[in-house]
Amino acid sequence: METPRTVQAWHALADTRDPAGLDALLHEDCVFRSPAVHAPQVGKELTTAYLSAALVVLGPTLAYQREWYAEDSAVLQFTADLDGVVVEGVDMMTWAEDGRITEFTVMVRPVKGLHTLMEKMAAQLFG
Repeated sequence: METPRTVQAWHALADTRDPAGLDALLHEDCVFRSPAVHAPQVGKELTTAYLSAALVVLGPTLAYQREWYAEDSAVLQFTADLDGVVVEGVDMMTWAEDGRITEFTVMVRPVKGLHTLMEKMAAQLFG
């Protein structure tokens, strides 16, 4: 299967680490889920904040390893190095007919990597 255009757009954004592209990529009612936050983060504004922070924190060493696609969804397996702590994870996304992301879920391991990611994300989001 050819790489869906939504995934192509996400990769372009992740490569440049420029969150300006999120406005066109995210649906207004997008939901963001992560093991680092206890409740789903609902809406484009919150999703943009979390994904923008992730681009800063993970972006410099983010490398996608494998990908799986369906008609309206994808799973992207990645690795990143957070100051010597290697994080492995998956980004799971679904999108609407217009290609805009409606759900973005991140899963991360190992727990030490999750804790490091949570610390760095909090610093990015809340200063």
